Amino acid sequence: MNKNAPYIILVAVMASLLEIIDTSIVNVALPTMMGNLGATLEDISMVITGYAIANAIVLPFSSWLSERVGRRKYYLSCILAFTAASVACGLAPNLFTLTLFRIVQGFMGGALLPTSQALIYEQFPKEKAGIAGAIFGMSVMIGPTLGPVMGGYLTDQLGWRSIFNINLPLGLITFFLGSLYIVDRPKLEGEAAQNQKLDVFGLVLLILSVGCLQFVLERGEADDWFASKTIIFNSIIFIVSLPTFIWWELKIPNPIINIRLFKNGIVTNGVGLMMGLGFFLYSVILLIPVFLTRSFHYSATQTGMFFIPGSILTAMMMPFIGNAMNKGVHPKILIFIGLISVEICLYMMTHFSSLTNSQEVLAMLFMRGFALAFLFVPINSSILSEFKGAALAQVSGLLNLFRQIGGSIGVAFVATMLTKNSAQNYLDLRSHVSLLNTQTQQLFQQLDQSLDHKLGTLTGMDALNHGAIQTIKHKVDEQVFMMSTNQLVYYLIIIFAFTFIPLFLLKINRNRKVKVVDAH
Repeated sequence: MNKNAPYIILVAVMASLLEIIDTSIVNVALPTMMGNLGATLEDISMVITGYAIANAIVLPFSSWLSERVGRRKYYLSCILAFTAASVACGLAPNLFTLTLFRIVQGFMGGALLPTSQALIYEQFPKEKAGIAGAIFGMSVMIGPTLGPVMGGYLTDQLGWRSIFNINLPLGLITFFLGSLYIVDRPKLEGEAAQNQKLDVFGLVLLILSVGCLQFVLERGEADDWFASKTIIFNSIIFIVSLPTFIWWELKIPNPIINIRLFKNGIVTNGVGLMMGLGFFLYSVILLIPVFLTRSFHYSATQTGMFFIPGSILTAMMMPFIGNAMNKGVHPKILIFIGLISVEICLYMMTHFSSLTNSQEVLAMLFMRGFALAFLFVPINSSILSEFKGAALAQVSGLLNLFRQIGGSIGVAFVATMLTKNSAQNYLDLRSHVSLLNTQTQQLFQQLDQSLDHKLGTLTGMDALNHGAIQTIKHKVDEQVFMMSTNQLVYYLIIIFAFTFIPLFLLKINRNRKVKVVDAH
């Protein structure tokens, strides 16, 4: 083992945490930022959308940039620029400046994850890779959980600008340690002459295709999808630019992304599994907070705390998963257990109702944590163990990109279907809730009699009737939400079942152990 390996993995974990936490730390501060900057919800949402789009654009070609600039210089520059952009966000005087520097953050942050992943994978031998992957996996799982909790606490105690300024000391420490221990990757045979010429046309097509797709997924629900000319315009650009990009990258000798990697079935099926994982991960992360807020009236900080036990379970199990793989347990068996556990987790959600207690939700989140432990390390190990050098970094970027795209699809799907189902279920229930209906009459009379009659003398004769009607409406809204949620979860079960197809098609050499690594 390289004597600097512990320091290298520490730098990689810290750099990854900087990016991972900043992905979710902003969400809970949006209402405060709206009031402080005088912005609407639609305007302030670009702070998140711009970051996600920039992040997605840079992920697939971060390997090319790293090889062209030099990994050490590229990695350290991204850490320093990310930290500087964070401070600039904290000092931003208006919404335009804030959005601009969040986009810079996204570009720099997207470069940190695949480079960190490749660094860890290269530095640790096979017998120690399980430990390294488990440590990195812990940071990957805990990071998204800490984001909302830290965001809520810092916003309440120190104001929304502190969620960006806190990156300054962490970023400087990471940069200092990285400057001591990060080195350039030695070139493999035949690599010296590669990637010397910039693929400008390919880069433009990549930015257009990935950027427009991410914009459509991020803004589709808010802009009413294809009722918006902006969404239609971006969709057309994506449909035209993606196949053109694939054609161009297969044609030229120095592609910015090696599309030929997809001819390898392990890459195609691997990114399919990673997309399914991202779909599940982010759709549940969106749905559960909505449920907790509606059912238990939890704050953003309380909701974030609710995710911590399941994330700790995942982190605790990762060393055991890594050790099992190092002993020769086939990755497909572990992935299969993980996929089955995801389906069980989603099935548990179908039993949620207005009477569900917090222990039932916590049990579901523990099952989610159990499932993720069996997916993160084995999926990445199955793919990345087949590559080395520049190809390793490229495949790492592709895995992270497809995880993010899968997550964006999951979020867009959940938001759209929840809105659509709620509208239909409300229409269906409304026809059965009328004072001409005997059961509704009985409920109305019970509520009317149970309300405090002193209220009537204080606010008017019609206050009691109004209170009873409002209570009935609240019950209808509650039932509509639960019906819509349960319907949505059944959709998720069916969609996620397709993830078993790439697992079945995934071909892994059974005669050798797989190196263990993890990914965000």
